[in-house]
Amino acid sequence: MQDLNEGTFDRAIGSEPVIVDFWAPWCRPCQALEPILEQLTDRVPVARLNIDEYPEVAGRFEILSIPTVMLFSDGEPRGTVVGLRPLGYFEEWLAEVLPARKLDGIAVQSHGDT
Repeated sequence: MQDLNEGTFDRAIGSEPVIVDFWAPWCRPCQALEPILEQLTDRVPVARLNIDEYPEVAGRFEILSIPTVMLFSDGEPRGTVVGLRPLGYFEEWLAEVLPARKLDGIAVQSHGDT
């Protein structure tokens, strides 16, 4: 899991899908979530941002509670999960969010044809 900072954050979320875990070292649910997110790295890269060290970045995305997990693609947030959840929850969430992202362009094009 890659640790992000102000300088690496925008580059990390800039193109391919990536999961970002907004966390803090004092947060027990954040610590419990780390091994769960590590199990997702074979599907989507996972990175994390310490909100205590980089509150400006967290503020850009209105992070009010931690842990907050966001899926980014092309620099934009595509989905958010707040709180500690089991692995199965994240697997279902990714199955819903990632295909929807791929179909967005097709749905917009089809709508214009009607």
